[in-house]
Amino acid sequence: MDWAQNFDLTNGANILRIACGLFFIPHLFVKFKNQDFVKDFMGKVGLNPPIVWLYGAFVVEIVATIGLVLGIYTAPVAILAGVFLLVASWASWKFSEGKWIWNFGGGEYPLFWAICCFVVAMQAWPA
Repeated sequence: MDWAQNFDLTNGANILRIACGLFFIPHLFVKFKNQDFVKDFMGKVGLNPPIVWLYGAFVVEIVATIGLVLGIYTAPVAILAGVFLLVASWASWKFSEGKWIWNFGGGEYPLFWAICCFVVAMQAWPA
């Protein structure tokens, strides 16, 4: 693995990969600090049992952060992150009762982020 190549910021794919990974950090922090709220949210949208989904989210977000930022197993990690974010988009949309725009609780932002992760996976997939 060529670490220097993974952090070449003249390569737009690297910038997108690193950004997708770093964006998980504040979300992981908020989930950790507000576990009761997150479990309640997950239960209300039907992700049961919420504690399993919460701990699963911790694992996925930690793996996604490390894998995407460092460029380790990039394609499979980006696919995992994208699927995770599709679930988050659906959950946000359901909780907001069909709102689209993220500012109002809709699923727009996690859907955009999921698409970015899938683009990262496409760029990283071996030819």
